[in-house]
This record gives sequence, structure tokens and C-alpha cells, in this order.
Amino acid sequence: MKIDLAMLRGLEREREIPFEELAEIIEQAIQTAYVRHAENQGLPVPPTEDVRVTLDRRSGEISVLVPEHDDEDNVIGEAYVTTDEFGRVASSAAKQVINQRLRDLSDDAVLGQFKDKEGQVVSGVIQQGPNPRMVHIDLGEVEAILPPEEQVPGEDYAHGTRVRVYVTSVSKGLKGPQIVVSRTHPGLVRKLFEREVPELGEGLVEIVSLAREAGHRSKVAVRAKQAGINAKGTCIGEMGSRVRAVMSELGEEKIDIVDYSPELPKFVANALSPAKVTDVFMINETLKQVRALVPDFQLSLAIGKEGQNARLAAKLTGAKIDIQPDSIMND
Repeated sequence: MKIDLAMLRGLEREREIPFEELAEIIEQAIQTAYVRHAENQGLPVPPTEDVRVTLDRRSGEISVLVPEHDDEDNVIGEAYVTTDEFGRVASSAAKQVINQRLRDLSDDAVLGQFKDKEGQVVSGVIQQGPNPRMVHIDLGEVEAILPPEEQVPGEDYAHGTRVRVYVTSVSKGLKGPQIVVSRTHPGLVRKLFEREVPELGEGLVEIVSLAREAGHRSKVAVRAKQAGINAKGTCIGEMGSRVRAVMSELGEEKIDIVDYSPELPKFVANALSPAKVTDVFMINETLKQVRALVPDFQLSLAIGKEGQNARLAAKLTGAKIDIQPDSIMND
């Protein structure tokens, strides 16, 4: 049996797999093929590791040696096997092993490339998949999956649309690399701001906390790491350009940028934006219970539609917030 070495050299260039590794793949494939052949022919089946296969790196000739036994079943040496006797099933087994190993090597290369992108934002093109609930994103070398729970309610995922997504996990699935992405993850908002605001990457400004209800509203708490920098203004950008760019990527999801404060009452007051807080004070420091007073006419704004503003403020600050109108103090 002879292997076309020129074909191997071609695979080496095409798949970027070292020649020696390809040679070892073929040797292991022929090893498996012989065991399959022995089983089909009713021959003594040696352990796979006892079948020795060598590929001559110069001529392409393949030699197969199996253990030779005496009448008492003691191994007394090795015997050459004529590879032409393997038959159709054995050849098929060899091809399967070679193709599977090549797929595994290709998958490992893709996994290695995308493992570093876990927790990052990537751009891809939406594709139509067999399951209408699962959105497929073409990332170039591989397709990612945007499952229903990671999709923003009401967002349109039309075929051919370019979209940015957050990579939540990269793993090896049954059919190759499995990359799961998200449009709802709070990390998407964080990474989009890092793209638009150089000061975040330079460490001059920091996003301390972030709360999000995807498709509706996000709240982002920021602080400056260097004196003289307006963290909130930096993230908003001139004429609101930076925050608008992020909102555009998120389908016009509303974003409130607030100043972080180590003093919890003050942080809560900032977090309840766009409502103006008249007064805020701690009720229970251990339980992080805070009461915020707002003008009567701003009570509904502070609470938000279906309680959304208050909910996001609580999530952003980690506090339990009791919002009351100013008039309660006069009762």
C-alpha cells in the first residue's frame, strides 16, 4: 500500500498541519483499519496498540506488522501483513479516521482562536438556520448560535444583517466548535462603551457597575480614576455622540449614565436618574436599606414604568430602595 506524499504536502499547506502529524494520523488510521479487517474476516484480533504501522516518509510505502505467535500463543516476533487484503470495510475505516482527525485538528484550531474571544464582542452576519427560534451568526470561520434566551424581545434578526454580539461560551460540541453568543448580556453594553470611549481602555475612567433590562433600559455607573476628568461627560461624549453610538448598536435601548459614589445614599440618588431626588438617607446600613424622597410630581418617574427605573437603580447600587414622595414628610 502506498500513500501519495504530494497529497500530504498539499494538505500540510492547505490545513497548516505539520507533515509529521499527518503521517502519524495515517499510521493510526491504518492501525484501526487492520483491526476492523481482522474482525470482519474472523482472524485473530490483536490489541490495536500491538499492530505496528509505519509510513516511509520518503517513498510513501506503508508497512503493517502484527504479533506472530507459536502454538502455545506466545509472541515470537512480528509478521508483515499485505495491506491489499484489508478490503473495502478496512479502507473505509481508514478514511473515516483520517477525516475525523483532520476535522478535530481544524476544530481545535478554531476553538483556540475563539477561546480568547470569550467575554468579548464580535461582529457577524445573521444567517437562516433550520430552527427558526435559533439565530445563526456567521463569524467568518465558524457559525455562532444566538439562542432564544439570549435574544432581545422584539429585536429583528433579519437574514444578512450585520450585528455585534457578546461571546458567552466557546466549547467543543458533537458537530464541532460550539460558540454561544448573546444580545442581552450586560457585558455587551460594557464592551460597546469600551469601543467608543478610549478613556475606559486607558484606565482613566472605570465602569463600576452596570444594570440592564435588554431592549428597554440600561444604567451605567462610572467614576474617574484621575483628577480633572468628568467620567459621566466622557462616556456621554460631545453632543451625546458616544452614548448615542452605543444606543444605536442596541436598537435604541435607553441608557442612563450616572456618577458612582462610595456613599450609598448619594449613589442611590444618582442611580434614580432621570428623577431628581430631594433627600436620601440610610434606614438600615447592614441590610443596605435606603429611603429616597422625590417631589410628588416625579414619583412616577422615579419608580418608572412597571417599576423599571427603581428596579434598575436597586440592581446598579445593590441597595434596597424605598421611594417616597416629599409630601410624606408633611403628614
